[in-house]
Amino acid sequence: MESTMAQAASKTCEVCVSAPGSHYCIDCEEYYCGNCKLLHHRQRLSRNHQFQKASDLIPEGKSKCNEHKEELTLICNTCNAQICTRCVTGKHNGHTFSQIVDVIVQLRGDNETKLRAKTNEANQNIKKIEESLISFDNSVESVIKAINDEGNMIKRMVDKSVAQMIALVKEQSKKEKDKLMNMLSDAKSVLVDGHTLDRKRKELDKTRQDGSLVQKINNLKEEIDKLNINSLPEFPKISFSRKSVAEDDIRQLIGTYTIR
Repeated sequence: MESTMAQAASKTCEVCVSAPGSHYCIDCEEYYCGNCKLLHHRQRLSRNHQFQKASDLIPEGKSKCNEHKEELTLICNTCNAQICTRCVTGKHNGHTFSQIVDVIVQLRGDNETKLRAKTNEANQNIKKIEESLISFDNSVESVIKAINDEGNMIKRMVDKSVAQMIALVKEQSKKEKDKLMNMLSDAKSVLVDGHTLDRKRKELDKTRQDGSLVQKINNLKEEIDKLNINSLPEFPKISFSRKSVAEDDIRQLIGTYTIR
């Protein structure tokens, strides 16, 4: 750690070459003093460069070619390998090359472009999702209202049908009841007439037996024969047959919904 700190302290600003290089530009791989760092950030091309304290990280030295011991400044596009300038005329002769710094700039630019495109796409997706959530919530409320409206309409139809059926039951049952009441009235009239004739019979039983009694008894007999007892018809009956209805049948009446 002491060696690292001493190495950091020995670095000077690579711009003004007078003040200590206490700041390291990760993008440029150069040391800057405080003032030169401010100037560097004010420039359009480097305003977004990232800095860190030189004491936090001391960059390693430039990589060297194992064969020629020179700085690796090129990339062989054919072999996809870092090489030095002397390698160009050696085993990489005839290959295509790029400057490492140019490749780095290109890669950084590509990464920045891709990241910007992806973040823009993510923002657009967020906007679309938020709009979809609002639209979906509104659609859910509309569906719930439609279900309630349909249910209320079916309830009104059921209530109306029930009221009509009850009114029809009362109307038809009244007709049958009126028939029974007429039959009851006739039966009571016959009973009253029977009682009247029975009193006459008893009075005749007390009458002196003579020729006139025979005629009176015959007359009573004729009246008794005229006393008509109507045969009773089949009495009306009423019952209710419940129709089997399952909950699923009710749901089918209301309708269906779909979520895609």
